[in-house]
Amino acid sequence: MIFYEINFIIAKYLKINLINTNLKTEAEEMTILNTSASEDVKKTFEPLEIIYQDKYLVGINKPHDLLVHPADKSNEERPTAMYILKQQLQKWIYVTHRLDSKTSGALLFAVNAKVQKKINSQFEKRLNKKIYYTIVRGYTDSEGTINYDLTNTKGQTQSAITHYQTVAQTEIDLPLGEHNTSRYSLVKVMPETGRYHQIRKHFAHIDHPIIGDRPHGCNKQNRLFKVHFKSTTMFLHASSLTFMHPRLEEEVTIKANFQTPFVAMVKTLAFKGVDEILAIK
Repeated sequence: MIFYEINFIIAKYLKINLINTNLKTEAEEMTILNTSASEDVKKTFEPLEIIYQDKYLVGINKPHDLLVHPADKSNEERPTAMYILKQQLQKWIYVTHRLDSKTSGALLFAVNAKVQKKINSQFEKRLNKKIYYTIVRGYTDSEGTINYDLTNTKGQTQSAITHYQTVAQTEIDLPLGEHNTSRYSLVKVMPETGRYHQIRKHFAHIDHPIIGDRPHGCNKQNRLFKVHFKSTTMFLHASSLTFMHPRLEEEVTIKANFQTPFVAMVKTLAFKGVDEILAIK
C-alpha cells in the first residue's frame, strides 16, 4: 500500500512540473527571442517608421524590398517587417494584411489575435479604403477602371477591379528602341478588390507596366532604369489605409510618406505639380 502511495505522489509531482514547464508565457518566448537575435537585428536593421500606434494596433511605413512576414515558420528570424517590429516594440504582433515585398507604404499590425480577426474581416468584406501611387510607362488616361479577372496561386479565377486617376505626366530626353524620348505617368490607384499582385498585373494588362516591376513589368524599361538611373526599385507605394477601428468604433486613416527612392525618381523624371502629393503627412 505504501509503495502505491509513493508512486502516486511521484507521478503527481512529475505531472505538475511537466505542466509548469510547458506553460511559457508569450513574454517568456519573447525574452528567448530577444536574447538569441536582438543584437543581430540592431546591427543590421534600422527601426521601422511607426505611423500609428495605440494599445490595439500598430501601423508602419514599410520600406521597399522588405518581406512582411516569413514565408514559412522555419525562417521566423529572417529580415521581415514582422520580425523587426517585434524586436522594436518588445511585444508580439499579428499580421492583418499584406504588401508585396517590393511595395512600400502603410502596413497595419494587431497586438492580439482578436483584433487581428476583426481587421481581417474588414479586408475580406472590402470595407477598407486603400490608396496607392505608382510610376508607370507611357501616358495613362486621365482616369479609368480596370475590370479584369485574375488567377491566384491556386489556379482559381477571381474578379479584380482597380480604379485609377492620372496625377501627372512627363516626357524626358531618354531614347529607348524606336523612340527618341520616354514617357511616364504618376498615377493614383484605388483598388476595389485585393487580389495577389492585382495592381501590378492590372497595369501590365493595359500596357502601362509599373517601373521596376519584375516579372509583370517591361524588361526593357527595367533595364533602362537600372543602367541609366542605377535603380532597381519598384515604384509602387501604399500611401494610405482607412479602416474602422475594432475597439474605438471610429474610422481611422493612416498615411505613409513616400520612401526616399520614390521621391528621388519623381524629381529625376521631372513630374510637375506634385509637391503637395509628395508631402502627404
